[in-house]
Amino acid sequence: MKSVKDKIVLITGGTNGIGRIMALDFAERGAKVVVWGRNPEALREMEEAGRSKGRFIKAMGCDVSDRAAVYRAADQVKKEAGPVDILINNAGVVSGATILDTPDEKIANTIAVNTLALFWTTKAFLPDMLARNEGHLVTIASAAGILGVTGLADYSASKFGAFGYHEAITMELQKKKTAVKTTLVCPYYIDTGMFEGVKTRFPLLLPILKSENTARRIVKAVLNNRRLLVMPSFVRNIFWLRMLPASLFDGTIGFLGINSTMDHFTGRKQ
Repeated sequence: MKSVKDKIVLITGGTNGIGRIMALDFAERGAKVVVWGRNPEALREMEEAGRSKGRFIKAMGCDVSDRAAVYRAADQVKKEAGPVDILINNAGVVSGATILDTPDEKIANTIAVNTLALFWTTKAFLPDMLARNEGHLVTIASAAGILGVTGLADYSASKFGAFGYHEAITMELQKKKTAVKTTLVCPYYIDTGMFEGVKTRFPLLLPILKSENTARRIVKAVLNNRRLLVMPSFVRNIFWLRMLPASLFDGTIGFLGINSTMDHFTGRKQ
């Protein structure tokens, strides 16, 4: 298990949900944590949480859907904290409606935050990692990036994109024979409020994940340089189920209730 003491860890979407928990966990381990978010009050609270524990947490406003804003914020991080050692692309949004009920603006924003932002942050921080021949890229994708679900067309598309982006970047790094590591995380629904209202038919097989435990497992995966973390492990069966004929695949997914999980979705209360 590697040490993160005095390492700079940057977490997008780091002011709430699993991002916040990961930030506090890394800070407790001695890392210098930088979190990006859009809520000024939440950003102030994160820095205060760090100060109260005697830990380094720098909170910065950044809308990752804005490419220019990402590059400006990245330059500021490098000037004020130094080169990033671990980049955790965690920021995400969800519309939670069928395709015809989702406004164009929400679809565009989902792709911008969940997929395109990964390219901007990587291009901002990966060059320094390659120059130093060390670093770690972490992508928080989703089980919805392995299987499309009713009510998640734009979200699933964005997370399929995140999955493909991460896999291709990993291949690029292997070809370069660099020591920069990668970790891809594909969790099922998490109880952060982002997916409030979702239901699961078989909670023993496909439980709604607890945010605290999920965040801790992601941190542990990073510390152990784990390539892929799928939660719960039952989700891995999707890869095998895809070898079934389409009708059997659809029937199995229907029996498991996966395609009905979003029927009562309400989402995070603003």
